[in-house]
Amino acid sequence: MAENWKGVHDPDNIQEGYFTGLMNSCGYRIKDLRKPIIGIANSYTDVNPGHRSFGELVKFVKEGIWSAGGVPGEFNVPAPCDGMAQGTGMHYILPQRDLIAASIESMANAHGFDGLVFLCSCDKIVPGMLMAAAALNKPCLFLTAGSMVPYEAEEGTYVTPDLKESIGARNIDKISEETYTRYRENICFSCGTCSMYGTANTMGVFAEVIGLCPIDSTTMLFCSAAKNRQARDVGERIVQLVKENVRFSDIVTESSLINGLRHVAATGGSTNAQLHICALARVMGIKLDMGDFDQIQQHVPCIAKFKPSSQYNIYDYYKAGGVGATLKAIQQYLDLDARLAMGGTLGEFLSAFKRKVNAEIIHSVEDPLYPDGSFAVLYGNLAPNGCIVKKSGVVPEMFHHRGPAVCFDSEDDLRKFMADRAVKPGSVLVIRYEGPKGGPGMREMSIPAAMLVGMGLHTSCAMVTDGRYSGATRGPCIGHVSPEAWDGGPIAAVQDGDMIEIDIDNHTIHLEVSEEEIVSRLAKIRRPDRPVKGALAAYRSAVEGVDKGCVWLYGDEQ
Repeated sequence: MAENWKGVHDPDNIQEGYFTGLMNSCGYRIKDLRKPIIGIANSYTDVNPGHRSFGELVKFVKEGIWSAGGVPGEFNVPAPCDGMAQGTGMHYILPQRDLIAASIESMANAHGFDGLVFLCSCDKIVPGMLMAAAALNKPCLFLTAGSMVPYEAEEGTYVTPDLKESIGARNIDKISEETYTRYRENICFSCGTCSMYGTANTMGVFAEVIGLCPIDSTTMLFCSAAKNRQARDVGERIVQLVKENVRFSDIVTESSLINGLRHVAATGGSTNAQLHICALARVMGIKLDMGDFDQIQQHVPCIAKFKPSSQYNIYDYYKAGGVGATLKAIQQYLDLDARLAMGGTLGEFLSAFKRKVNAEIIHSVEDPLYPDGSFAVLYGNLAPNGCIVKKSGVVPEMFHHRGPAVCFDSEDDLRKFMADRAVKPGSVLVIRYEGPKGGPGMREMSIPAAMLVGMGLHTSCAMVTDGRYSGATRGPCIGHVSPEAWDGGPIAAVQDGDMIEIDIDNHTIHLEVSEEEIVSRLAKIRRPDRPVKGALAAYRSAVEGVDKGCVWLYGDEQ
């Protein structure tokens, strides 16, 4: 046991009488306060299926903490659902990542917890909590809720992205109102994280791979008995980590961060991982921008992909061998000496891994889906600082596309255009002033991208935006265009009818307009009148670019 693991609050210190008395009023005894006090950052909420089960799951974590000789102290943070926030609410989603991180950092330091358990599942909550863990550098463990139960209908199995894509299908009368209503009522079948490899599950699995979360926490069903047992294990283990003084920085290093990034690329994860991993690296003091992200990810083969980029959902992933199987498949690309907070090293875990693997779902590196990662960062006169596409979600015939631009200055304008069925095959839909500052908030074009698929246009049309997409987007959807239009990026100069050429294999995106004409157009551009106040005004004034992960509360040290 390490010495001096106890934090700032010692109940035997006469000057800590105020703290001791107030904790006594909450039901804690003086002898309890001599034990490791474990803060539980719980993101439970009634209005997010990925987080609703934490109301019960936290009880098992607390049982584990008490049984191991620790003392639990639960507090709460926001847990927005990206799916529910589509449209106007999406302005407030990405900004909350840093708010969640800062609120946890503030609460944990104010109360002097000796260690922390983070309960998180969804898109901005997992990366926000990772950033908080890095900033605090205390002993910590993560636990995700587990995945949603798929909807088993007579005609097939459905999960959340199928509901999104049905919006487009209903818009062109491809499905009936009766079918659409049945989908709305049943596809989101239970609590748990949506059973797709979107941002939530990408970042949950990332937390497992970098060593902070039990393996398969994210892919197992939320309602399994194994999840409750896992929660007890986490509660017990965090007390031991505190007593041994094993901190975040002892587990998560630059090497383990690279392990996590490579695994994201090998499994066809979310493009939003670029923002969140770069942001986490920023908090850790590690240089990692969009170009670095691309260089790292393209040196590992993509050996699996899941809904909506394939027919397999997240529970299929679990049954096929889970995260251990995908790690085993790419182990030659990983640092096997990386530590796992639950005990041992990554190499030791993989040496003991014995689960049967479904080779139809999880390929070998000798038979990859793609030889060079699942993303492509593109550069050109439309995106001098880069933009990103999830190539594992693009059909091969759209790896190269040339078409006329159709321009929109907001997602709202695009949605109306699509609802009117005005999209023509071959088009390149350009959505701008949706970047971190322009939106503000860098909204995701989740519904429009899904509608494009539902309308059958993802094999003939592309989307390009300085905003972003859902991690569960498929099709030639290119996001994170940098510089953004609000900052005078060339995307602001595009006009209807301009030809745009996209070449994923060659990592290029080109606006067929001369540099002189682009400069001339930009000189005449005026930003849309888009005033904001409150949190969004603060965000717009402080947020950094996509290269640095869109951080706004975690920039350079002061």
